[in-house]
Amino acid sequence: MQAPAAVGERLERRVVFDAASIRAFATMSGDHNPIHHDEAHARRLAYAGLIACGPHVTSLLMGLLSKFTQRHDALGLGFEFRFVKAIPEGIALTLEWTVAACRYKPSLAGHVVEVEGRARDDAGAVYTTGRGAVLVRARSAGGGDPARSSPEPAAAAGGHG
Repeated sequence: MQAPAAVGERLERRVVFDAASIRAFATMSGDHNPIHHDEAHARRLAYAGLIACGPHVTSLLMGLLSKFTQRHDALGLGFEFRFVKAIPEGIALTLEWTVAACRYKPSLAGHVVEVEGRARDDAGAVYTTGRGAVLVRARSAGGGDPARSSPEPAAAAGGHG
């Protein structure tokens, strides 16, 4: 199999974190912290309004890597994230990954693609950083991606546009 990604290749996606998606994702993930549900409470803690929970942005970042499943079978091997700034309601962020390495690993029968990512605003301020590794293999015969036939739930979409 030819390498599925080239070092320096970038994946990008624009996402808006509106109040409805922040509440919906926090509810869906079982995060009942009032800073994700109650604007008055969040303001008392010196935020301008609701803030997104950490798994909201990290889920969207990891989902961006599904680009590899369009042509190959892919499986996340591991991720680590750092939360730099709180993500306030109403902000539009660019989620991005850059391929840092891509090497074939015979014991896994596929390529390990290492990525470095971040969520940044239009001014370049970084809110979340991440690193990850994805195993990418040649698509097996008859192997489609069943998830591609289902619509993306609004809460998981983060109000992207």
